[in-house]
Amino acid sequence: MRVLVIAQYFPPDMGGGATRAYNVAKGLELNGCEVTVVTAFPHYPVGDVPAKYRWKLLSVEYMDGFKVFRTFVFPLASEGIFKRVLLFLSFAVSSLFALPFVGRVDVVWAANPNVIGFFPGLVYGFVKGCPLVQNVDDLWPESLYDLGMSRKSLLGWFGEFLARIAYRGVSAITPISPGYVNVICGKYGVDREKVHVVRAGVDLDKFKVNGKPVNCRDKTFRVLYSGAFSLAYDFDQVLQAAKKLENVDGVEFVLQGGGELLGYVKNGVKELELQNVKVVDKIVSREEVAKLLSEADALLLPLRDFGKPYLGLSSKLYEYQAAGKPIICCADGQPAEYVKETGSGVVVKPGDYEALAKAVLYLKENKDTAWKLGVSGRRYVENNLSIEKIGSKMMMLFGKVLAD
Repeated sequence: MRVLVIAQYFPPDMGGGATRAYNVAKGLELNGCEVTVVTAFPHYPVGDVPAKYRWKLLSVEYMDGFKVFRTFVFPLASEGIFKRVLLFLSFAVSSLFALPFVGRVDVVWAANPNVIGFFPGLVYGFVKGCPLVQNVDDLWPESLYDLGMSRKSLLGWFGEFLARIAYRGVSAITPISPGYVNVICGKYGVDREKVHVVRAGVDLDKFKVNGKPVNCRDKTFRVLYSGAFSLAYDFDQVLQAAKKLENVDGVEFVLQGGGELLGYVKNGVKELELQNVKVVDKIVSREEVAKLLSEADALLLPLRDFGKPYLGLSSKLYEYQAAGKPIICCADGQPAEYVKETGSGVVVKPGDYEALAKAVLYLKENKDTAWKLGVSGRRYVENNLSIEKIGSKMMMLFGKVLAD
C-alpha cells in the first residue's frame, strides 16, 4: 500500500502533531507500506528555519525508511492567531509544490494542521485518484476558542465552515481521542461510521525505561516537563507548586522546551526567586527527549484550566508512560480519565498548585508506589500503543476505505 502523509508539523519539529505524524508514518512503514511525506521546512515552535532550507521552495530527503518532501513555510514563531494563520496558509500552498514529484499513491492521510490539511490533501487525492482520510489532533476552531478567539467572530464562523467542509468531504476521519467523536458527529453532522479513533502511539525503541530505581543517582527528586511552552499549559501552577516546596530538600522541577511562553516562564522563576526550578530553553531531538524522560523521577502534564473538561489527549502521555515513570496529570476530562484507567500516575485539578505540591511529595515519599505507576504505564503502551500496532490499525482502516 502506498500512503502519502501531509503534515505541516513533522520531526525535527517538536509538539504532538509532529510526533503523531511521524509515529503513524513509521508504523505504516514497519507494516510494509510505502510511505511518502509532504511537510514544511522545520520551523515549530520558534520559526527558526535551518540555514540549509532558506531561499528554497522545495527539498527532498530520506528519513527512517520513507521519502520526505519539505516545502516552504514562513520563518515565523507559532504565536498569536495572525502568525499561525500565515503559517497554515503558506504550507497549504507550498505543499502543492511537491505534487509533480510524488509518485503513485493509494491513499492520502492529511495529518496536520487540522482542517487546513484537508485542502492540499483534497488536491493530491483528486490528482492521484485516491481517497483522503482526515486526521484530528485538536478540534478546530474549538481549540482556538479556548485560547481566546470569540465564538461569534468572523474567523470563528469561517473556521466552523471549513471544518464542516473538511469533515464531510473525506472518506474517513481519525481523531486521536474518543472525546472528539461527539463534537465531530453531533456538531458537524458526520456519519459515525466514518469516524475511527486511532491514538497517537509511541516509539518504544526510542522511549525506554532507564532501569534505575528512583533516586539512585542522588537525593534529588526531579519532576520534569518536556515540550512546547504554549498557552495550553499552566506554568503558573508549576511555579507556585515549586514555591510551596522551596524549603523541602531534594525536590527539583525541570522545564525543558521552547515556545511563546518561554520568556514568561523565565521571568516567573526570577520573580519568585526559585532555586528549585531549572529551565532548559533548548529544543532537543526526540532521542534527547527520551533520555531526559528516562532520567527524571516523575513526569508532568500541567494543562491549563479552560473551565471545562479536556476532550483531547496529549501524545506526551504515551511517551511519559513508555519511559516507565509516574505521571502527574493536572487536568480534567480525557487526560485525567486515561491516567486513572491505565494506573500510570496521579491526577490533580488544573490550577491547584497546592494539590500539585502534595502530589510531588507523595511520589517522592512513596517510591514503591511511584515505581508501580511507572510499570503500569509502560505495560499499557507495550500492549496497546506501540507504533507497530498503531500502524497496523491505520493500515487496516485504509484498506477498508479502499475497499468501500
